[in-house]
Amino acid sequence: MAATPPSSGKPERTDSPDKPAVVMLEVAEHQHDQRLDNFLLGRLKGVPKTLIYRIIRKGEVRINGKRAKPDSRVETGDKVRVPPVRTAERGEAPKPGSQLAERLRAAILLDDPAFMVLNKPAGLAVHAGTGANLGVIEAMRQLYPEWPGLELVHRLDKGTSGCLLLAKTGKARKHLMDAFREHEVRKTYHAIVTGSWPARLKRVDAALLRQPERGGQRRVELDEDGKDASTEFGILRQLQQATLVEARPLTGRTHQIRVHAASAGCPLLGDDKYAEQPQGRLQQLAGSKRLFLHAAALNFPHPDQTGMVSISAPYDAVFEQALKLLALK
Repeated sequence: MAATPPSSGKPERTDSPDKPAVVMLEVAEHQHDQRLDNFLLGRLKGVPKTLIYRIIRKGEVRINGKRAKPDSRVETGDKVRVPPVRTAERGEAPKPGSQLAERLRAAILLDDPAFMVLNKPAGLAVHAGTGANLGVIEAMRQLYPEWPGLELVHRLDKGTSGCLLLAKTGKARKHLMDAFREHEVRKTYHAIVTGSWPARLKRVDAALLRQPERGGQRRVELDEDGKDASTEFGILRQLQQATLVEARPLTGRTHQIRVHAASAGCPLLGDDKYAEQPQGRLQQLAGSKRLFLHAAALNFPHPDQTGMVSISAPYDAVFEQALKLLALK
């Protein structure tokens, strides 16, 4: 069937309804200033992410008649042309089960009229996509239908736990995303890395280049031709065969902390993408194979008031248990 997702306005079809059709999608107020790829991921339910990036790359997606890139920004009222794409028949979006609903409600750290901050559970994707038919944002929209404009302001990897910021209105989302772009947001992560972190290594400056996606999986590599990336590191606690570190990314590149830690010879515990050596023995000692990366705190300007918002997220039980199991005797 043609991909005709729910919208704030009805998509305009340009050919017969029994065939995949060119669709014109209008950008709603709460979608203002989204990246084009994120806008399409939210609108083209059931269309593989790899296909969405392919049609953008080939110039088949146009904003107001002009070619665009994945990071192009859409504005309220824009008309986005989407070429014929076919997807499997889908019913209504899956509803979060009672356990997931309870976990997400309990995960709310701060509920403001303009935004929410969650302590995202590890192992839960922030949005539906390859390998996940229900993410945090889809589940939260169903749990809180009174906020139809609920949107992600930033992302965390599926395996990462901790502070996740969601905007309730388009105005708040634009304000908060502008704050991220202007480096007005301070993000602090805690991670368990393998080995002993070098005490003298306080900062890693190494450019990162995104590689072509394979099977929906993202990967970045150190490359001088990539985008500048900087991360500050500090030792919090020495553990058995590992170190608890604080990481503060000064830039916002994909997998930045993971790649920078690996480049220092101390990949994150549980990182099956960037760790070069097997971690089975240490994972067994820690009692889990999860990715030990936690978004511990956020500091950002309030979208509707003066002043800053500071929020921190406690470790989950698995992270706490690992610290106890890895504690030096």
